[in-house]
Amino acid sequence: MAGKKHSNSEAKNQKWIKEGRGSGIGRDYLPWLTVRDLASKGRSHRIFGHKTQRTHHLLSDLELATFFILEWNKETSDIREQFPLRIEDTLALANEAGIKHPAVQGIDQVMSTDFLVDTKDLARPKFAVQAKFAETLQDPRTVEKLELERRYWKSKSIPWLVITEKEIPRVVFENIRWLYPAQREEIGEQLLFERIDFYLHSLRSNPDRTIIDITRKLDTAYDMDPGESLLEMRQLLAHRYLCFDIFTPFKKIKGHELMVGDIPLLKEALNVSNQ
Repeated sequence: MAGKKHSNSEAKNQKWIKEGRGSGIGRDYLPWLTVRDLASKGRSHRIFGHKTQRTHHLLSDLELATFFILEWNKETSDIREQFPLRIEDTLALANEAGIKHPAVQGIDQVMSTDFLVDTKDLARPKFAVQAKFAETLQDPRTVEKLELERRYWKSKSIPWLVITEKEIPRVVFENIRWLYPAQREEIGEQLLFERIDFYLHSLRSNPDRTIIDITRKLDTAYDMDPGESLLEMRQLLAHRYLCFDIFTPFKKIKGHELMVGDIPLLKEALNVSNQ
């Protein structure tokens, strides 16, 4: 959103438009802003998206946490970060609402929304998200710009919401951050189902022990490298072949709390992805 430490001239805006910034879908989308364009509050991140098969540019830890939540949601089909709003529209809306349009040294700035999300949910196929730290909502000017953004998405009949750090449970963020890297690791079909059977047997044999304890025991019993069993189980969890309550810290998950995913559906998805 305009207001971060960033300003553009008309020439730069036209240059970025010609580069294709803010256009495309899926792996072909180019964000309007990248981590190289501005100094954001907190740490910036470049992270690979499994759904889009491209690198996403996230400008704060809060955007990273929001991205993990969106990416983990099975209904999400595409995520476009740093999505630009048509300046002609925001200027008209600002004039209509009596809100001063974001500008730097007299040059109107292109506003952007942190995430434009496409989903498989027919009732809400698309929605926009702005991730803001709660303390910034005490600033009247920030609230004005958010109101302008709200009006923009309302004019497009697209739901829009603001997410703060208070809406993202820390345990959910930590669980997804632990699982996320393993989503890129492919598992052969035969090996996959062998692993499911192997770990299910161990889990059911130790229903009241944590998966940390169970995998340590397996590493020792089968002369595996320390952490190898936990790594394999993380792969199964990341791909949802095994499921658990995302609100439970992964280190505290017990054997009886893990469930088998919808294997026929997962097998079908695996076959499709390999074609």
